[in-house]
Amino acid sequence: MDLTAFKKRIFNQQNPNDFNEIAISLFQYQYQNNEIYHRFVDTLGINAGNVKQLAQIPFLPVSFFKTHKIVTGGFMEEIVFESSGTTGLETSKHHVVDTDLYQQSFMQGLELFYGDLSQYAVFALLPSYLEGGNSSLVYMVEKMMLKSNRAMGGFFLNELEPLQKQLIEAQLSGKKTMLIGVTFALLEMTEKFPIHIPEAIIIETGGMKGRREEITRMELHEKLCKGFGVAKIHSEYGMTELLSQAWSKGDGIFRCPPWMKILISDTNDPLSYLETGRSGGINIIDFANIHSCSFIATQDLGRAFTDGSFEVLGRFDNSDIRGCSLLVT
Repeated sequence: MDLTAFKKRIFNQQNPNDFNEIAISLFQYQYQNNEIYHRFVDTLGINAGNVKQLAQIPFLPVSFFKTHKIVTGGFMEEIVFESSGTTGLETSKHHVVDTDLYQQSFMQGLELFYGDLSQYAVFALLPSYLEGGNSSLVYMVEKMMLKSNRAMGGFFLNELEPLQKQLIEAQLSGKKTMLIGVTFALLEMTEKFPIHIPEAIIIETGGMKGRREEITRMELHEKLCKGFGVAKIHSEYGMTELLSQAWSKGDGIFRCPPWMKILISDTNDPLSYLETGRSGGINIIDFANIHSCSFIATQDLGRAFTDGSFEVLGRFDNSDIRGCSLLVT
């Protein structure tokens, strides 16, 4: 496979048939060049040569990124991203061969949804990610800030009052303002330093496990809307194991960039897929994962809609052990 030409193709699809063709080509490439994925497909008893449609492609459980080095080809990684994890649990590691590819994916995706980032003052409230190190989210936000209006914005760890003041200054200056933050920290800010910045874009990235009592998305967004004085809360759906993200501009409805797609599987039969509107396991195709695995079965439950959008409903029980017994090294 000519990887240079292939990378150009995934970000410049010309017609609806392109996605299926790219997916099948990428599946065959990764089956041949990714030892772990090859063994996984064989273990399922799937004949790779017979895979011709998206629904025939097996999705690797995301938990394998905790127990195996998931790489395609013999390339050396430029960086290893690591999930923040929870105390006592093994973290996921994503060996990223091409950081330029990652940057093209998230930047092109962001600008599809939000326009030119140079128009924005970008603020980030990501304490757990900043403390952990090797975060793909921090890497992304750093690059966002480099392209943004750098006269204002920046990272904040626990400095909630200074962040409040700078957000007000940005609002008064008339700058487009974006605040991206981990959920528990955004909630803490609304409780201690509520603010009225109705023109700002507030993006929550998730992140409550082990920090605060879990609440529903509706309750969370109601609290955040009130605390920031905005009409809608935006959301990012991404993970260490992916190089692309889906974005929601409100109500928890996510949309993917053209090189990413969601399929919903039957929770009782992971190799069967459900029609739109029914809830099941979220499987993700991410073409930007050329050098790892582009076909990931997440630990999330959700449902897809006829326009290609989707929502996240929760997580599987005992998700840390799902799929692990399928492949033993």
